Amino acid sequence: MDYLLTSAVLWPLLLYQGVRVRRTAVRLPQASGRRHGQVGQGPNLRVMVLGDSAAAGVGVGHQHQALSGQLATALQSNFNLHWRLVARSGLTTAKMLRYLSKRKAETFDVVVISLGVNDVTRGVGARKWLGQQQQLVSLLREKYGCRHIVAAAIPPIGQFPVLPQPLRWTLGRHASVLDNRVRQWMAQQPDCDRVEFGPLDDPALMASDGFHPGPEIYRLWAEEVAGCIERRWAESTSGKVT
Repeated sequence: MDYLLTSAVLWPLLLYQGVRVRRTAVRLPQASGRRHGQVGQGPNLRVMVLGDSAAAGVGVGHQHQALSGQLATALQSNFNLHWRLVARSGLTTAKMLRYLSKRKAETFDVVVISLGVNDVTRGVGARKWLGQQQQLVSLLREKYGCRHIVAAAIPPIGQFPVLPQPLRWTLGRHASVLDNRVRQWMAQQPDCDRVEFGPLDDPALMASDGFHPGPEIYRLWAEEVAGCIERRWAESTSGKVT
C-alpha cells in the first residue's frame, strides 16, 4: 500500500512526533462514578460496556456524562436495565481478551465494544487485529452468553486536532485499514452491529486534550448505540430475530 511505503520513508519523523505527542499531551483522568447499576422499568436487559479510555469516560468528569451513563439514560425508559462498565485507559484488544478470559463469567444480553485506537497507535497489523476481534466476539458469545454486539468504529484519528502532520495522516490511514477489515467481517455476523463516528474535526466537540470525546460526542454516541439495541429488541420480540 502507498501509505505503508510513505510511512516507512517518514519513520524517523513519525517516531519523533509520536514521542513528542506522548510527552506533551494533556493527561486526562477516567471519569469518576459507579461502573455498574440498575435503572428503569420494563423488560430485563443486561448490558456490558467494555473498552479503552473512551469507554472509561476520559474527557468528561463523571460516568453519567460518559458512554455508559448516557446509554443508561437513553435505555431506562424502555428497559429494566442492569449495566456494567469494564474499561481502562490504554487497553488494546489483546489485553481485553486476556482480561475477559480470566474474568468470572456473567451473562449479558448486549455487549458494547470500544476498542481500536490503542491498536492503531501501537501498529497492530490488520490481519492480526481482525483475528483478535473475531476471538473477542467468540468469547463474548460463548462465555458471556451475549446475543447482540454493538461495536464502535475506530474514530477518525486523521481528524484529531492534537496530532501533527504527517503523524495524523499516517495513523488515520492505518485506522481506516483496520476498521474496514473488521467492518467487512462484522457485516456478515447476524448478531453484530457497527456504530460509526461522525466528523470529529471540530475542536469544540473534543475534550481538552484534543484526543478524547467531549460530552456532546458521548451523548450522540450513546443515542446511536441505544437505537441499535432498541431496534434489535423490537425485531426479536416481533419474531424476526431469534
